[in-house]
Amino acid sequence: MRKQFTTTAVSAIIAGTMSSAAFAEDLTLCWAAWDPANSLIELSKDFEKASGHEMNFEFVPWPNFADRMLNELNSGGKLCDLMIGDSQWIGGGAENGHYIKLNDFFDASGITMDDFIPATVTGYSEWPKGTPNYYALPAFGDVVGWSYRKDWFERPELQAEFMEKNGYKLDAPATLEQLKDIAEFFQGRDIDGTTVYGAALYTERGSEGITMGATNALYNYGFQYENPESPYELEGFVNSAGAVEGLEFYKELYDVGTPPGASNWYMGENIDAYRSGQVAMSMGFAFVWPGVEADPNVGGGRSGYFPNPAGPAGQFAQLGGQGISVVAYSDRQDAALEYIQWFAQPEVQAKWWELGGYSALKAVVEDPGFADSQPYAQTFLDSMAIVKDFWAEPAYAELLLAMQARLHNYVIAGEGSAQEALDGLVKDWTETFEDEGKL
Repeated sequence: MRKQFTTTAVSAIIAGTMSSAAFAEDLTLCWAAWDPANSLIELSKDFEKASGHEMNFEFVPWPNFADRMLNELNSGGKLCDLMIGDSQWIGGGAENGHYIKLNDFFDASGITMDDFIPATVTGYSEWPKGTPNYYALPAFGDVVGWSYRKDWFERPELQAEFMEKNGYKLDAPATLEQLKDIAEFFQGRDIDGTTVYGAALYTERGSEGITMGATNALYNYGFQYENPESPYELEGFVNSAGAVEGLEFYKELYDVGTPPGASNWYMGENIDAYRSGQVAMSMGFAFVWPGVEADPNVGGGRSGYFPNPAGPAGQFAQLGGQGISVVAYSDRQDAALEYIQWFAQPEVQAKWWELGGYSALKAVVEDPGFADSQPYAQTFLDSMAIVKDFWAEPAYAELLLAMQARLHNYVIAGEGSAQEALDGLVKDWTETFEDEGKL
């Protein structure tokens, strides 16, 4: 039976249970296995000292993360007390009773969602979207942006050649068309005796990669998930003329500017290609940027960062990141809420940023010194201001797999047309929503 969170429990937490180990319990936090998770282990040592609770961690590599953790939630498992689940899970977490609702806890402990970046509240915490119903605290802000070889871009001979060819300065691109020009310019070029290529893109089919990549073009050419005035009305929005053009652009970019064999790349492959000097630019979630800066080959001023460039219909970027939730099947919900209260503190969030985590707290990101605190900090701010996200419906996995297949078949395998791919996606998604009883 789901354990209910009580006002008494809230009062006990606020009264200062963190100052005593008398009721110390072991907690297990579940997340993906990646660099930010290692930073969270370090950060959480402060919580252990303050509370007496011992933190354990269950980290699963990204390719297996969703299957492993959604199976855990769907089975009512008790492994995880705290879950840093993907943004797309929030609908299922709420509607299926996997996460406890946090509104009463937030009110009692003085936590307000007004203190967090609005896009992260919508993306990580709310269900239904646009309503003040919260099932997570924003934990890790993330967004797709770009790294580029600033040291290559600044070479005088390349500057002169690019200007002669394209009529504008070789610099971080402001538009997607400029991005393609630059990718083509570097494609197959000799840099210091090595053949390099234009850009590393997200193209992976098995989980979410090509969707997380192609949407950065689709959004900026006019793709919408549904009619803003009529939920689940897809025709003419998913497959609009602009959306078709955006998908055609992503295929062109893949065809003219990516390394050989880059047909199934996602986070790890892109990071490796960039840090090993294979590409001039790399699409990547912002979490990779601290590692880029620390890398002896591409860090130390050799790299720059820019937000996803604009297209004809505007400038948007694919939201990543996660919120932290209390699992409804945990027998240690009070201690788990204690962790969330601790994690929400401004001083903890500031240290989270220093350790390589991406805080979503306004007090951190709006600090006057934030933009200059890291070479990528301003790009992070600019990117978080233009985010859009994939469906967060309970059926998101089925919706995602359909999009993965349709996009990969067209962009990578060259099957059919962009119009046919998006028309097929409308058909797939319509069937899903009909099965869900939403159409």
